[in-house]
Amino acid sequence: FFVILILGNFWFLAVLYLLWLYLDWGTPCAGGRRSQWVRSWTVWKYFREYFPIHLIKTSELNPNHNYLLGFHPHGVLVAGAFGNFCTDPPFKNLFPGLTPYLHIMPIWFGCPFFREYIMSAGMVSASKESVSYVLNNKGGGHASVIVIGGAEESLNARPGNLTLNILKRKGFIKMALKHGAHLVPVFSFGENELFKQVANPKGSWLRNVQEKLQKIMGFALPLFHARGVFQYSFGLIPYRQPIHTVVGSPIPVKQNLNPTTEEIDQLHALYLQKLKKLFEEHKSNYGIPAHKSLIFE
Repeated sequence: FFVILILGNFWFLAVLYLLWLYLDWGTPCAGGRRSQWVRSWTVWKYFREYFPIHLIKTSELNPNHNYLLGFHPHGVLVAGAFGNFCTDPPFKNLFPGLTPYLHIMPIWFGCPFFREYIMSAGMVSASKESVSYVLNNKGGGHASVIVIGGAEESLNARPGNLTLNILKRKGFIKMALKHGAHLVPVFSFGENELFKQVANPKGSWLRNVQEKLQKIMGFALPLFHARGVFQYSFGLIPYRQPIHTVVGSPIPVKQNLNPTTEEIDQLHALYLQKLKKLFEEHKSNYGIPAHKSLIFE
């Protein structure tokens, strides 16, 4: 991109933008730079209606507190998290007084121009520094949204899959304890139904390659496919499957600046219990057979 600018005698624009990147590099870890105008674009209304995407409220969230929302599952593109937390008005209407921040991998904020767009939508870095910044709001009213399963979980994203990568993921529990942020489990029914994925069972050569690339690059590369524009047999456009993102009841957390391993494990176990309960209470509403349950890995 910068080569094109230079060849077009616009080298000074490239230099100015590089200077801007240098000066603005820390913004994704300091609350970002959201734009109500971008979040309210009409295109997001059509995006939500395509699937459609619904946000379901099960309990009040007092805006005098800060919250850490654990989003499950990751899916391929995390469409439910984007549609509900990065566009208005779904979250704003249901939870007035709360500002959601969707935490994503820091690598995306190194992409010129794209970083400006994702910050304007309300996305911020998933680094510890960034989560601490959001949850450290003294007056409350902030909600960190973290996709707990991360890139690794996207490799399991396929219709019918209910496996969550969560047993070893306890960093979000520690952050909640350190800041006294109430924990809220969130399950997005339909998230894994949007794409099919090339078979990649654990131990297969494809899965091994994907996992090695993930360790090197920091993000996973699921080989997914769905429908096309004028046909339904193959393409990269997601299937029109409804997404119901159910926000559970908050788990009160008392601030503990130096939590022990036992305290972290205890709260983690309680979170898993509440997440499973949320799933079981709502699965029949969204087409999940009674014999199916969440699998924690």
